[in-house]
Amino acid sequence: MAMMSETQGSSFRLSMLIYDTRYRSITIQIIFLFLMMAGAAWLIDNTLANLAEKGKDIDFSFLWARAGYDINQRLVDYTNDSPHWVAWVVGLLNTLVLAAVACITATVVGVMAGVLRLSNNWIISKLMAAYVEMFRNIPLLLWILVIYAVLTEITPSPNQFRGDNPSASMFMFDSMAITNRGSYLPSILFSRSLGDVNLGLLTVGVNSLVLIAIIIASVFGYRALQHSAAATQESTGDRPVTWWKSLLILFGPLILAMIAMGAHLELPVLKGFNFSGGLFVRNSFIAMWLALTLYTGAFIAEIVRAGILAISKGQSEAAFALGLRPGRTMSLVILPQALRVIMPPLISQYLNITKNTSLALAVGYMDLRATLGGITLNQTGRELECMMLMMLTYLVISLIISGSMNVYNNSIMLRER
Repeated sequence: MAMMSETQGSSFRLSMLIYDTRYRSITIQIIFLFLMMAGAAWLIDNTLANLAEKGKDIDFSFLWARAGYDINQRLVDYTNDSPHWVAWVVGLLNTLVLAAVACITATVVGVMAGVLRLSNNWIISKLMAAYVEMFRNIPLLLWILVIYAVLTEITPSPNQFRGDNPSASMFMFDSMAITNRGSYLPSILFSRSLGDVNLGLLTVGVNSLVLIAIIIASVFGYRALQHSAAATQESTGDRPVTWWKSLLILFGPLILAMIAMGAHLELPVLKGFNFSGGLFVRNSFIAMWLALTLYTGAFIAEIVRAGILAISKGQSEAAFALGLRPGRTMSLVILPQALRVIMPPLISQYLNITKNTSLALAVGYMDLRATLGGITLNQTGRELECMMLMMLTYLVISLIISGSMNVYNNSIMLRER
């Protein structure tokens, strides 16, 4: 006791930073932090010195200079007279749209392939295994080029739809056309417009904003209905019938709003040597979307299969003993539990999709890599600044995706009592 009190009451000495286990770990961390800061300072100083020798400096004023090039696919107002920062925003939006669509479809394809690969049907399971092995073992860039080549070489040109006996024809009641330039699809127009809202770069129709608000409100209403039905089931043991209420909440307000606004379809029509009207989707976007979907879907399929196999067989056996059919057992018992295993690696696949969109330059899709990291970089000669901005942009996008998915992952984790 005397020795312990003497040790606790002894004064602090510098040697204790190394020999005392209470301070040693902190000392090592501080030393390592200073070494990292010194290395970063040397790297920055060396970079600035090399730039100074070449008569360059770090300057981002080029972002406000005239871009001088066109972008063939854009979601906001842009001309070749717009500054480079607007081109950066256009490329960013193209990247986000491609990544969002590919994430949704890759998830659907991956979940279906992962479940079907565990099917008792030998043919279906082997076909899914062949799909997984074929797509995940061939580089993504090759799939992008192959799909783009098929879309541009095999599909007909617009002039083949002309004449009394055309060699190509539209489908879906003459509302859609697939050509070597892209796909022409019906678009929704409103005969009664509520006006537009100017958001600076983007002019958004009030009709679209109203429909988006109605969809969001319908989703929240549907979730409230499901929570109410679950609470009733937990208290009484009987689950009320909600399918017709769900359909009414999800689609009723939307249909009524579209009727009130005079919504109608504008079909593409062949005029001269090309189609006009409707929605035009370029083959570069379709090739990237299909390649990202099928390639990443193969990896997601393996993640889903591993997540399902991680669940004890006793869970499915208990569900069968209660009279649940295999489909209901998978959707109500197995997949909800497997989701806790599936979600962490699934986040990584979403990040991979976002970063792999940078391969779109190979087929001429004007994404972030093609605008800021391509034409802008070559025109301005500001390679360091463009690379820094592009890396920062991808980093922010990835952190947002990872953070939002981690929030959802934490919400479905098991809570210990």
